[in-house]
Amino acid sequence: MKKSFFSVMAIGLSLSVVLSACSTRPSSSSTGASTPAPANSPAAAQSSAPAPADAKASGDKIKLTVYSTISELPNQEMMKGIAADFTKENPNISVEFQFPGAEYENILKVKMAANDLPDVFDTHGWAVIRYGKFLADLRDEPWAKDLTDTIKPVVTDKDGKVEALVMSEAKDGISYNAEILDKYGITPPKTFDELMAAADKIKTGSNGAVTPFFMSGVDNGMIGGFSDLYATSMFISPATNDAQTLLNGTFDWNKWTPLAQKLADMGKKGYINKDVLTAKYADMPQLFAQGKVAFVFGAPSFADEVYKYNKNAKIGIAPLTSMVEGDGQSFSGGERYTMGAWKDGKHLAESKKLIAFFAKPANMSKIANATKLPAGLKNIESNHEFTAYYKQFESIRVFPYFDRVYLPNGMWDVMCKTGVALLAGTVTPQQFSDKMKSEYLRLRSQ
Repeated sequence: MKKSFFSVMAIGLSLSVVLSACSTRPSSSSTGASTPAPANSPAAAQSSAPAPADAKASGDKIKLTVYSTISELPNQEMMKGIAADFTKENPNISVEFQFPGAEYENILKVKMAANDLPDVFDTHGWAVIRYGKFLADLRDEPWAKDLTDTIKPVVTDKDGKVEALVMSEAKDGISYNAEILDKYGITPPKTFDELMAAADKIKTGSNGAVTPFFMSGVDNGMIGGFSDLYATSMFISPATNDAQTLLNGTFDWNKWTPLAQKLADMGKKGYINKDVLTAKYADMPQLFAQGKVAFVFGAPSFADEVYKYNKNAKIGIAPLTSMVEGDGQSFSGGERYTMGAWKDGKHLAESKKLIAFFAKPANMSKIANATKLPAGLKNIESNHEFTAYYKQFESIRVFPYFDRVYLPNGMWDVMCKTGVALLAGTVTPQQFSDKMKSEYLRLRSQ
């Protein structure tokens, strides 16, 4: 997913022209249009001075630019609809959404380097670590006290600064085909050994017609995602863990070899689709709908695509299984969709006002039902097919994505590509570990 330096700069230059008047695991999409302003609104004021706190009283017209990682078109339209409601209440403020898709991260890096960020932007898992110094402190906003117990530590720095409103909280574990599990008398596994036993039962019982796990070598984030999820289960969630050594650079990378071996064994035993190297993520929903796939690692964000092929499909979700004896289950995640305010933006007061509008319970419910993810605020009602699951597992621990905390920037790509090579048989589990070590040390030194 990484682009060359020259591609990134080209994107940055083109954006600077388009946006000069203004202050990610996603697919590409159009940039979206501004929420229409009333026909009789005055023209936007072109001023380098900060806007008055009460812009309506001054008669100024303000445009807020919002960047989001949301990739699904219906959800983009849902966000624009909430912004349109905001403009109805605040006719002097228009809202322009940008949805850069797969280029989101690269574009934001260019804009950070230029210290020219959007008024409001999605922190996509990096609120504290990457974007903290660019974000306004939102701890005094009325909604801040209602951040969920699982998400509050993720978007709050060591000094208590709240970096962003979390509209949707990521909880990645295992999505499963409930009909297949029922057919073979399988209860959602709680340990990795139970998961492998279930995979063997499904493969054997179906004579290979059902693939226990679907992965894609083309969209290699599915393979990298397995390593990322289970690295947490092996090295972080157990009571005796390797969190500190990963942070201080002394981690023994030979410990990675057993994790790589488990992935290799899954491939050799036929638990992963045979066409893993050429399969695409887009192939999975139809196969899932046809009852040919049992488990998918991660959240059920593909559900609506499954329903297009089988409206009666039954999808369940479960926490990630434990890997170490004596440990419990967990989710990986934290921030999924957020709104943070650029601290140096010309319209900071209006940006906070917009974020507060999105934080209204009715709007948070609308977002939860559209994204099918738990809200980042307490006591938000939702009514979709996964609501009961999130309620059932609300006490399960949620750990930040492993690579976002314990690996230097650039290691995600290493995990994805080396995982593909492992399943292709061109690297061994030990060579996977050696590659992780060399790249970890190289990237930490940059």
